[in-house]
Amino acid sequence: MQKQDDFKVLEEVVPDILTVLQERYRILQHIYWMQPVGRRNLSENLGLTERVLRTETDFLKNLNLISSSKSGMLLTKKGEQLYNQLGTLVDRLFGMRQLEKQLANYFGIEKCLIADGDSDQQRKVISSFGRFLNEALDAQLPEKENIIAVMGGTTMAMAAEELTSLETERRHNLFVPARGGIGESVNVQANSVSAVMAIKSHGDYRSLFVPEQLSSTTYDSLLQEPSIKEVLNLIERANCVIHGIGRALHMAARRKMPEADILMLKQKHAVAESFGYFFNEQGEIIYKIPRIGLQLKDIQNIPYVFAVAGGRGKAKAIRAYMQNAPKQTWLITDEAAANEILKGATL
Repeated sequence: MQKQDDFKVLEEVVPDILTVLQERYRILQHIYWMQPVGRRNLSENLGLTERVLRTETDFLKNLNLISSSKSGMLLTKKGEQLYNQLGTLVDRLFGMRQLEKQLANYFGIEKCLIADGDSDQQRKVISSFGRFLNEALDAQLPEKENIIAVMGGTTMAMAAEELTSLETERRHNLFVPARGGIGESVNVQANSVSAVMAIKSHGDYRSLFVPEQLSSTTYDSLLQEPSIKEVLNLIERANCVIHGIGRALHMAARRKMPEADILMLKQKHAVAESFGYFFNEQGEIIYKIPRIGLQLKDIQNIPYVFAVAGGRGKAKAIRAYMQNAPKQTWLITDEAAANEILKGATL
């Protein structure tokens, strides 16, 4: 995972570094397969002009990775060692990139970022989600006053800890909870997660203190409270939202929903929850908790949307929710969830 992170950082500074790496690895690979091999034969197999190939092979000769004889080019001992070491790295690096493209195409969304491993088994993978989110926010957020609406949850709480400063001379970020959420454990409430993100990224935050589930009468009266109206107005103006995706029954239990409601979710085969909406495997909404804050329809018009969820056990939940995700969504997940989602899919 660390090597992948390092390459993502290097690519920000040297955008063509991975292209160059892949090209030089292919040259070493074909020489290894065909050695001794002449330049013309090698250029035809690689689909490169002889002039481009000469530049690259001269560079590799200077590094003592290949040598030439009358019969053609071949790898040196050092070249063979490096080729064998590079094989695993390149397979992993470019295999993951291909997986990211496949998953983004499968869901019809803008981008996927996939961490190595399974966050169900290795909790440190969630730290990678946070680092990916941090890089994505830094790259995507415009240089202006941004309002970032944040959902709660255990994954979100852990990812929040990885944020670093996102402030610039012209960019300032205000974090707000996307929904009311008092009733859950304090550290995973949207209020807490948005506050941690703000502190870590040197931004500001506002809190929304309302219960998780409300009667219609209470709901309507709370909407008139000035302090709540102020935060709700900020949420409505959000240009970025960061949210998790939960397993339906796990979320229902965590929110201490009535047994009758949990039974109903089981009978209707609920598999996913996000924004207070419960979905079946077909992505259909089967139940909604009446909560204050962002509604599912609201995020369609928000330009920057980041969904953060992973683990093989969440694959069904991710697939179900993502059928409702706006096209501009970036999904941050892990390899185990991605492979489970794409298993048997025709792409």
